[in-house]
Formats: sequence, structure tokens, C-alpha cells
Amino acid sequence: MRVRDEVREWLSSHVPDADGSTFEGRRAWTRTLAEHGWTCVGWPTEHGGRGLSLPDQVAFYEEYARSRAPESVNHLGEKLLGPTLIEFGTPGQQDRFLPPIRTAEELWCQGYSEPGAGSDLANVQTKARLEGGEWLLDGQKVWTSNAHESDWIFVLARTEPGSQRHHGLSFLLVPMDQPGVEVRPIRQLTGESEFNEVFLDGARTDADLVVGEPGEGWRVAMALLGFERGVSTLGQQVTFRRELDAIVDRAEATGAWDDPRLRARLEDAEVELEVMWLNAVRAPNPSVAKLVWAGWHRRLGELAMDVAGPEGLLTGPDYALDEQQRLFLFSRADTIYGGSDEVQRNILAEQVLGLPREARP
Repeated sequence: MRVRDEVREWLSSHVPDADGSTFEGRRAWTRTLAEHGWTCVGWPTEHGGRGLSLPDQVAFYEEYARSRAPESVNHLGEKLLGPTLIEFGTPGQQDRFLPPIRTAEELWCQGYSEPGAGSDLANVQTKARLEGGEWLLDGQKVWTSNAHESDWIFVLARTEPGSQRHHGLSFLLVPMDQPGVEVRPIRQLTGESEFNEVFLDGARTDADLVVGEPGEGWRVAMALLGFERGVSTLGQQVTFRRELDAIVDRAEATGAWDDPRLRARLEDAEVELEVMWLNAVRAPNPSVAKLVWAGWHRRLGELAMDVAGPEGLLTGPDYALDEQQRLFLFSRADTIYGGSDEVQRNILAEQVLGLPREARP
């Protein structure tokens, strides 16, 4: 049976039982996916994946989007850290961490951004030193998605005293459940707290939990970001498809579809999403991909509010938002997080087009 037929048949008999309205519901759904071999579909079979070819991965995500199945959890573990460990990790690290990532038994968050090192990631100031067979970490990370739900965090830290910029950084795997780690939620415009600050005050991890050699963390971190903006965006676009379909459904139900200007914008959004899908398969320049999807998603949020009309301005008791209001508010940050539009354009100008570097203070 072809992969497309197999996944379509499986989803048709399992999705109706899935509860995607809560994090725990999504986690239970992810474990159901794992039990039947539908997580980590692009991982090599020797590491517990299905080893699907790129066309088969595309087929999987297309059928997943059509089924309107809940979002899975542990995107950072499955789509980003897992492939990084497969490429750079030791056999011991792979044996320890890949199986619980695949089964969603252990969830991961990303310790990259800091108050002074967001889009300028090379300015990382979190420090780590070896002492008594362990790394001791001190510093602060911010905008850490789902840190409050995570078991582990992968941290980019400065391990060579006096080093600057891209040099002297290491990529460390750190357990969250320990006295030296404090998580503080950040309340968002949506009223939710997906993002967090993470304070590391003498946090510890074993000496062998460094991915790659000490000091080459920048290379590992950039490889991970390449995975983030490559094929893994197909999974992200499953969410985009679900959001666009919901807006179209609302437009048809309320009569907004009869407005030729709104209908034209909805049709344009459909075409642009299809182009993004095809470009994700072609693996374009990561900065181009980030600029395209961030701008599209932000415009989608604005379109959602225009379709909602005056209802989009109203909330329920205690600031209860509907899905499209949350989409609008959250998407305002799309062109900032993960590398701001301004930084992505500088990267393209300097590294791709060969233009002179922007003057720096």
C-alpha cells in the first residue's frame, strides 16, 4: 500500500477520537501517532523513524492536513533536535534521547534567545563551565516556547572565557527538573503563556551531554536552524491549512464570502499557501522561507479579523478569545521571532547578494 493510502486510511479511523483542544489532549494524540509509527516519519529506520522519502513525507503531511487531525507536540524534539542528534550526536546520546523523543515521553524546549541575543544569536552571554564531571550553567533565556511543559532544554552557552560572537560556544543538553532551573511564564496578548523566561543559576548537566565538540556549538546551532526552516515547515503548514480552512468556513457561514474583495483575498491566500508548500519541498534559502511564511501568516491574521467583521472586536467573559482572534494577535509576532524580517533581509543582502555589510556601531 502506498504511504498516502496507508496514512489516509489510518487517520480516517483515529482522528475522530482525538482531543486537540488541550495540551494534554495533543500529547495523548502524539503518543497515539507514535504507537502506530506515525511520528518521526523522515528519521532513518535505524533511529526509529519510517525513513520516508521526501515525496512520501509530503504525502503524509498533505493527508494529515486534509484530516484536520490535532497538532502534535514536541515539534522541537522531533523536527529539530532529533535530526541534529542524528547528524552530530554520539551513539550514546542517540540511544538515550531519540526513543523518548519519538514516543513523546520527553518533551524539549530551545534555549537560544536571551534578552540581548535574539535575532543576533551570536551575542549569547549564558555561560557554562566544566566542574567535577559536570557542566554548570548560569544565564537567562527568553521566549522559550513551552518551557513549562518540557523535560529538557537544549542550550547554546559560552564555554570559553573571553570568547566573542560565534567562537567559544557549546551546544548542551540540560534537564529542566532541577534546583538550578527556574521558569517564569510570559503573558501574551492572547492571554496565554506559551513563552517563558528560563533562569539558569548553577544548573547542571553531565559532561558528556555536549553535542559536537566543546566550542563548536555555533555550527551545531546553525545546522538545527537549517532543519527548522527546511522540510520541518511542512508540519507547520498543516496548521496554516487548518487556519485558512476555518476562515473560509466562517466567511461562507456569515456571508463574508459574497464580498468580492474578501473573496479575492481568501483566494490569494490559498494560492500563496500552495506556493509556500511547493517551496518547502524545494528547500529554499532559509531566510527567504522565513520572510515568506511570516509575512503570509501575519496577513492571514488580518484577513481573519476582516472576515469576522465587528464580531472580531468582541471577547467573551474573562477575555475569552476565539481561534481567529488568537491567530490575529499571535501572528503579530511572526515577523519578529525566529529571526526578524530586518535581520533576514540583511542576511540575504550580505551573504547571498554580496552587498556591503550594514554599518555597525
